[in-house]
Amino acid sequence: MSASGEGWLSDGLDNAAGAGSGLWVRGVDYMAGWSVAREAADQLNLALLAAEFEPCELRAVAATNDDGHGVVRLVGLPGAAVRLAQLLEALADGVGGVR
Repeated sequence: MSASGEGWLSDGLDNAAGAGSGLWVRGVDYMAGWSVAREAADQLNLALLAAEFEPCELRAVAATNDDGHGVVRLVGLPGAAVRLAQLLEALADGVGGVR
């Protein structure tokens, strides 16, 4: 995956994010919100790759809400989501965890 995240966009999960499902409101700066979300999604995708998740099974997708604020959606296969949940639970239960 490149830093811009464009090399992995067509790996089979494109329609799962619901992108383009809402109406745009004139005067709302969706690009600014999306740009912030894109940076966060790229950072999360790099972390997912480091944790050995393939983009075709789990990835972060940049989007905006109705007000133009950036949002990051996690899109993936159920098995990968379960694996991520288990990793986060193990991290939280370990030394320095949040529990």
